[in-house]
Amino acid sequence: MFKLTKRAVESLEAGERDYLVWDCDMRGFGLRVYPSGKKTYLVQYRSARRTRRVTIGQHGVLTAEEARKEARRLLGDVARGDDPSAVRQAKRRAPTVAGLCDRFLEEYVDQHCKPTTARDYQSIIRRFIRPKLGPLQIAEVTRADVVAFHHGLRETPYQANRAASMLSKLFNLAEDWGLRQAGSNPARRIKKFREEEKKRFLSDAEQIRLGEVLAEVIGDGSETIYTVSAIILLIYTGCRLNEILTLRWSYVAPHHLELPDSKTGKRRVPLPREAYDLLTDLPRRDGNPYVILGESEDGPMVNLQKPWRRIRGLAGLDDVRLHDLRHTYASVAMQSGVDPFTLKEIMGHKNLQTTLRYAHLQDDAVQRAAGSVATRLAGAIGKGPGKPRRLHVVR
Repeated sequence: MFKLTKRAVESLEAGERDYLVWDCDMRGFGLRVYPSGKKTYLVQYRSARRTRRVTIGQHGVLTAEEARKEARRLLGDVARGDDPSAVRQAKRRAPTVAGLCDRFLEEYVDQHCKPTTARDYQSIIRRFIRPKLGPLQIAEVTRADVVAFHHGLRETPYQANRAASMLSKLFNLAEDWGLRQAGSNPARRIKKFREEEKKRFLSDAEQIRLGEVLAEVIGDGSETIYTVSAIILLIYTGCRLNEILTLRWSYVAPHHLELPDSKTGKRRVPLPREAYDLLTDLPRRDGNPYVILGESEDGPMVNLQKPWRRIRGLAGLDDVRLHDLRHTYASVAMQSGVDPFTLKEIMGHKNLQTTLRYAHLQDDAVQRAAGSVATRLAGAIGKGPGKPRRLHVVR
């Protein structure tokens, strides 16, 4: 038994079976560690001569202190004679979309989704689904309701399409849980809005300008070595932002990064010599396993967006997002002749279709190369006595 703090929770290792750890300061506040590595906060109490447990949430989605605050509230309700477990069970049985959302978050998201995905789902439910559809009974939601909901978000097509997809998942689960008739999903095959794909690549000149600014800010001390290194690693590896910010030294090998839990699962990222040399020069902090350090003594940097806005402003790249550095890596790779199948593995794309978005860049490179060859040949042929630079058809 020890106090459940961020450091203590993250130090717990997964076993062959799930197990419970109890907080030494607050009786009834605990943590369940699953064999998969997921860690879920809970409270335990007695009500009506029975021991009951209530799940608070997943570590990563909630911090230890947020979970402790919620545990204190729930145990306070118990002290006043309430039964939080019974209340939650009643909500889960309530045949409304709001109740379905609660059950979805507790029984599905907590068990099957990564923290970042969980936060996205929570945001969609809080901002869109619960306000518009929450009071409706699950069995009475019609296709017209879903179409109207989707149409109401037409000004933000990306969010509208994500919300519609999530509704489809919700109603599929409602069918699985016996809350709707099988095959009655009202959100199935909703026509999605056209989304303008944001593909921004840095040109050669922009890459040089960014490199100059990175050298300036590290030279004058206006940005930390970890901030600049994170941006350079994004460019050198094509990794996603979260993959770099959560990178641990134990994942680093001389020729690759061994990522145990990326967006698309476990994957190996090739590590060029330039990136490895940059990593070996980074100072480490005793007791901190992360590569990109921030203000926390034992955690990683949590916000690269703010310094990136300063840096891109100095470089005159105000429209460039951090994710566009990943696009830039892919575009340079494709223009350099890397085939789509190889690039798919490097980028960690789930399917080839995602990688093929960059295929036209390879066509451009081929066209330029062919044009260069033709120009050289035309120059040589044009030096002959006949100088056949233009052919005229005799009619």
